[in-house]
Amino acid sequence: MSGNFNPAAQSTSLTLIGAATASTSPPRRRGFLPSNFRFGDSFRFRDVEAVNSSSPKAPASAGATVNGVATRRGGMAGMGGTFRTRFKSCLQYLLLLTFVLTPPPALAKTVLEGDFTQGGLVIGSTDPNNRVFLDDKWIRLGPKGQFLFGFTRDAGAEAVLEVRSPDGAVERLVLQIAPREYNIQRIDGLPRKMVTPPTALLTRIRRENAAIRVARMHDTPIPYFESGFIWPAEGRISGVYGSQRILNGKPRRPHYGIDVAGPVGTPVIAPADGVVRLAERDLYYSGGTVILDHGHGLSSAFLHMHEVHVRVGDILRQGDPIGSIGATGRVTGPHLDWRINWFDQRLDAGLLVPPRN
Repeated sequence: MSGNFNPAAQSTSLTLIGAATASTSPPRRRGFLPSNFRFGDSFRFRDVEAVNSSSPKAPASAGATVNGVATRRGGMAGMGGTFRTRFKSCLQYLLLLTFVLTPPPALAKTVLEGDFTQGGLVIGSTDPNNRVFLDDKWIRLGPKGQFLFGFTRDAGAEAVLEVRSPDGAVERLVLQIAPREYNIQRIDGLPRKMVTPPTALLTRIRRENAAIRVARMHDTPIPYFESGFIWPAEGRISGVYGSQRILNGKPRRPHYGIDVAGPVGTPVIAPADGVVRLAERDLYYSGGTVILDHGHGLSSAFLHMHEVHVRVGDILRQGDPIGSIGATGRVTGPHLDWRINWFDQRLDAGLLVPPRN
């Protein structure tokens, strides 16, 4: 199992020049941002607010432009007039140049890398004294300013990331989210109880779903996700994220995991560091189930396992055993269903690891 997704492997600095705006098409790629990435390459930041009273302002009168910011007419291009006029023009130009070349403090140390697409995970870092919000939702920062967020299967075309610095500077970044197309799978001939659960089991199902929801909503401050990610099991990919299944002619909710088919008993290991939040051997839908908390609201779920080797509260390192592939719960054959959540947002685990045929 090789090919870690390592958030620290590359670093892409975001630099905002003045309060300029730009528009680019959204990135459509897997993996990290390229090493020569610049701020305007991945985002359209048309709604940037630089709230910093200490920053010098560009002169209001018309004239030439420097990176889209107006300079005073007759500045460095025409040094006529008195010495005082020339000196004043030169001073204004130098102040303006300093402003243009100095990124706003809230973004000066902000880094983002990941997949800006539906189902994608983005890992970032910033000055630990900043505060970060995604669509007005507060995002936890680690002790070194680490943070993460993700986009669900049907995320809209844009999301707004806001970075606030202690001195009052605020930058709003309009992130472009690339759309995806999903597979539709039809499965017929299933027993009725596998498509529509018996009424007598609804109380059990609700109770189990509530426990799963609680396990996924932990906001653990330890950034276990920094270990990176590897595949949790060996086997053939038999199901992918986002696909929708039609069972006995009835559309069901989309599939939010990636399925790894293999013989019963195939080892399942931790794809990244984390703490076990749920360990059950017989849930109605998912059978043997483990939820591993990677910190900051990011969690992995492992479904349909034959064996469960861990307990709630266990702290696992990448590669530690979790259980084995099985055919428990509501399934048609032995496989591991691996899922990734950012709180209640369903992400694509397949984007965190190298592709498989």
